[in-house]
Amino acid sequence: MLVYAPRGPAPRPAPLHRKGRMFMAYAPQTGRGTVAALPPLCRHRRRKASTKRIRPFTRCARCLLHAMGMAMSSHRSTGVFTMSGLFKKKETAAQAADTQTQTPTPEAHEWLIPEEGRDQLQKVFAGLPGDVTIEVYTGGDPKNLFDDYARRFVADLALLAPRIKPAFHGLDSDMARKRGVTLSPTLLFNPEEYRIRFTGAPLGEEARAFIEAIFLVSARTSGLSQAAKTILAQLDGARSPRVFSSPGCPYCPAQCANAIKCAIERPDLVSAECVNADEFPDLSARYGVGSVPHTQFDESYKGIGLMPEERFVVELVALKDAERWLNEHAAKGGAHGAGTGQGAGSDAGVEVTETDLLVLGAGPAGLSAAIYAERSGLATVVLDKGIVGGQVTVTPVVENYPGFADIAGIKLVEVLSSHARQYATIRENEGVDDIKLGRRIEVHTPRNVFLARAVLFATGAQWRKLDVPGEDRFYGKGVSYCASCDGFVYRGRKVAVVGGGNTALTDALHLRNLGVEVTVIHRRDTFRAEKALQDSLTREGIPVIWNAVVEEVMGDTEVRGVRLRDTKTGETRDVPFDGVFVAIGHVPNSEQAADLGVDLEPDGSIKVDRHMRTNIPRVYAAGDVIGGVRQIVTAVGSGATAALSAFEDLQQPRWKKDKSA
Repeated sequence: MLVYAPRGPAPRPAPLHRKGRMFMAYAPQTGRGTVAALPPLCRHRRRKASTKRIRPFTRCARCLLHAMGMAMSSHRSTGVFTMSGLFKKKETAAQAADTQTQTPTPEAHEWLIPEEGRDQLQKVFAGLPGDVTIEVYTGGDPKNLFDDYARRFVADLALLAPRIKPAFHGLDSDMARKRGVTLSPTLLFNPEEYRIRFTGAPLGEEARAFIEAIFLVSARTSGLSQAAKTILAQLDGARSPRVFSSPGCPYCPAQCANAIKCAIERPDLVSAECVNADEFPDLSARYGVGSVPHTQFDESYKGIGLMPEERFVVELVALKDAERWLNEHAAKGGAHGAGTGQGAGSDAGVEVTETDLLVLGAGPAGLSAAIYAERSGLATVVLDKGIVGGQVTVTPVVENYPGFADIAGIKLVEVLSSHARQYATIRENEGVDDIKLGRRIEVHTPRNVFLARAVLFATGAQWRKLDVPGEDRFYGKGVSYCASCDGFVYRGRKVAVVGGGNTALTDALHLRNLGVEVTVIHRRDTFRAEKALQDSLTREGIPVIWNAVVEEVMGDTEVRGVRLRDTKTGETRDVPFDGVFVAIGHVPNSEQAADLGVDLEPDGSIKVDRHMRTNIPRVYAAGDVIGGVRQIVTAVGSGATAALSAFEDLQQPRWKKDKSA
């Protein structure tokens, strides 16, 4: 993977390596030309610190296998590629010029994708039903590693799948002018049928959407839900959604996929573009990208964050917020809900699914529960309104999960989800609209009605907000709650991390490794984070502003700074920053449980007994939503306990025993 970090007075590219999925870099300290004290570049080929300019290191097969994390599911397979852009070879401008469609022979090909990854891809690509043309447009700069990566990546894929037909063109070619391509690299999918493009090399998490696009285009089907198709059928004008993403954002692939699906469903009116915000900072700045995924539906309307596909389609069609559209539509007598995930609407045409246990939430607790429930003999379905993994997905590194000395959060999620998928059905991007108690617990989503014998709330917790002036106004314009997602946007810029726990310090270290100038703001004079993280913060020389709270986030069109109040003296001062990352704890996602009548603790977490039972029979809870220490390992344990309790209760209902007694 390529990421840029500061090098001297002017930012220059610095080679990075990702062990697993944790970014690690060597970058010379500004003005001194020495290597920063960051984690090792490569455990298997250690490089000594040098005063010379660092060159990209040669490939290490073992590290490439670490960096080549795969998460393949059956029909809707998506691959996760995290490759270092370390394979630069010299090339003349002529070699980058327009060429005809060509696929090199395996014998003469220098592979970019490691052997293990090739074997897995070859198996899943064997099922491609139709041909996929991928046109790759690159400039003539032989030093552009992004261009080199894009060409070699697509060439690799073409050798692994005969259905993939590559075509390589120069940026100054007639074909580039015909297609309207002006940025390098740009990759187009079946341009004679669809208008789908990736602007920038599909690095890291972005490769998920790239691989899914291959399958969708090959099948000539959008994969949209019936509700989404119905809404999209109302579109009567051209739309060109542009999704800005970053290689480290686990939420971005699903948002890119939303745009791609719409372009396949309505090729007459919709064109989709996925932009690597890190590679094109000028384009990102033009649209005010401060948080990803950032979706520019048109020149005037944008959306921040991952959306359920029905909501994405509503905002694409209406060019307004889904809630606003829903209210207007309802006032005119339209169908309520309309599949946006904002309310339980008509169930006409909605699939009804019966199951033993319905797990709400696909974080560690939900995944663990699914494994234990299915192994106990309970048919289990897991729903999540976002993506699998919850907040662990955006944790840069986990160092306290038994069995792993250190592992990137998203890699740990892949291990857990891969195991859970062997047993249970997991549905991402499917939120719950309504829950009704009865002989069977009835759960409505925009796409389905589930009839379950028992329900487990593993809905986790969401980031706690500062609740100060400017926080909401500048969300996505400098205020962020996800360092893994948005850190790339702030390379070479000055940001504040607000908080004093494990998350805050982990975020600060992660941002520092990306080349961001970080200052931690904490309301006390000591941290509550683990000592190991505190030691790392000291070792990295990250400054801390003690005994200070944020009173206001200031700016004009984007964040310019914060107003701090000293908790001891009461004095205020303004400190300039380009961004503010908030990490001050979490709030349990317990609203739906409360609406159902489940008892809550004073802090809003769900009240359970030691068996994870709530006050309502057949309703259980586990993970961060029940409060406590909120650790991955405790979430996994509580999920298993809840599943076993559900199995026991469904076999011999304890509530019937209680009544008879």
